Parts: sequence; C-alpha cells; structure tokens
Amino acid sequence: MLKSNISIIIADDHPMMLKGLEQELEQAGYSILATAKNGASAIELITENPPSVAFLDIEMPFLNGFEVVKRLKELNLKTRYVIMSYHKEKGFVMQARKVGVHGYLLKEDSITEIEQCIEQVIQGNNYYSKSFKEDFELQTEKEMRKIALLTPSERTIIRLVSQEKTSQEICDVLSISKRTVDKHRTNIIAKLELEPVSNTLLDWIRSHKEIVLGL
Repeated sequence: MLKSNISIIIADDHPMMLKGLEQELEQAGYSILATAKNGASAIELITENPPSVAFLDIEMPFLNGFEVVKRLKELNLKTRYVIMSYHKEKGFVMQARKVGVHGYLLKEDSITEIEQCIEQVIQGNNYYSKSFKEDFELQTEKEMRKIALLTPSERTIIRLVSQEKTSQEICDVLSISKRTVDKHRTNIIAKLELEPVSNTLLDWIRSHKEIVLGL
C-alpha cells in the first residue's frame, strides 16, 4: 500500500511530541487526518473519520490510551491502534495486550521503527518495539496466560484485594463465607504460581497494578 493511502490520527497531550511525530510522518509521506490532545477528542475524531492507524499516548486527560482503545474496539472499526509511550514496564505491556492494541512503541523509537510498525499493523500483524527484549516478551505472555485462567469470581476477589479489603470485608461485600473467600485466594495464588506466604497476593497486585485495573 502506498504511504499516501495510509491515513493517521495522533493523540498525545505533550505538544512537542505530538508536533514532532506529526511532522515526521508527514515528511515520510503518510496522510495525517487530525491530531488530538486528549482521549475524548481522540475518540470523537477517530469515530467521525476512522484512520488506517491511530497513534495513542497512554496518559492523556479525560481518557487514557487504553480506555480509548477499549471504547473504539466496541465499534468494530478497521483502524489499527498503536500505543506510543515512555513506559516499558511489563504491567503496561500486558495491559496493552489485554485491551487488544495492535502495536506498542516507545517514544524514543526511530522513525524507521515507527514505519516498520505501521507496515506490520496494516498487514494485520501485531508489532511491539524492538526495545523490549525477547525474554521480557516471553515473560509478558506467560503472565497473560496465567491471568486468563482466573474465573470472573477470582478476578473480583483480586480487585477487592487491590483495594486492601480484608477477607471479612470481602465476605460482606460479596455476601459469601470466609471459607469461600479463602478458597478463592488459594486458587488465585496457585494459578498465578505465587509462593503461598503472607501478603503474596497483595504484593503481586501492587507489582501489576496496570493489569488489575483492567480486570
């Protein structure tokens, strides 16, 4: 596909990053439809005129990049979604996978890699920055496989534990017995392959807060 036929919308609340990426892509020959400075504007622009590719920052006013993708995915647009961020922590990458983004680039990546990403996502493939080491990618996939084993009830328990509620408080909220709560905790710890020691689940939750927010 010709670059001029690939339309793009960019959303980023950092003016310099937004302008810099827009200029680089225009100079490379792509068609820039619009830019947005917050998540709400991004949804409006993409819905009104769906681009081939939407580049989204994670941390934006009103709605973050992940929330934008989740809402737009419900519309079944043909747009391919690429996150661009400074965050390379595994929690952010796993959250990106969970919401179904098609690409994840770091803001430090070169225009060459950005173009490689565009080419791949347009062809229907997923693309993650080469800055992510292979072992990191494997670890991310492993964590996502474990999370996929959790039942809806177990995910609810994790959300409540993330709010630092005690077992008794969880019992009261869900109207279940402490024995049932303890059983859920045991199953969750086993599925996540955690050590069965005190606070192990809460420690895991604190290390994967971005994932827990999406459960």
